Amino acid sequence: MKTTVSCTFQITGWDEKPSQILEDAPKLSHANITQSYSGAIEGTSSVEYLMSYSTDGTACFVGFKRICAVVAGKRGTFVARHSGSFSEGKARSTWSVVEGAGSGELVNLSGNGSYVAGHGEPAQVSFEYSFESDR
Repeated sequence: MKTTVSCTFQITGWDEKPSQILEDAPKLSHANITQSYSGAIEGTSSVEYLMSYSTDGTACFVGFKRICAVVAGKRGTFVARHSGSFSEGKARSTWSVVEGAGSGELVNLSGNGSYVAGHGEPAQVSFEYSFESDR
């Protein structure tokens, strides 16, 4: 049985470095970001994004995030694969739990989610999940 929940995360750290700089070309960068979750997901995360910026100020990004948290009363970690974009002052991403990358009581977690975050605001997260034993 799938369950849909919502929660928020707040960015607690951002370390971004250009990975390739070419004259007259958009920037490519690598960012290490930490986050704190509250609500249906309670915990912290560390994410690594590769980002491509456009000359108009928009960007797209892909990455992986390890979330150390409690979900549905179960404690452990899981990895999520992200794909997103930044435009009009908002970051938007869709993500899915990487199969086989969970630990502890979250080892059988599966699901997908999305978020929308404005600069400096808590991200609004939607998460649909299940546990292997629930299927």
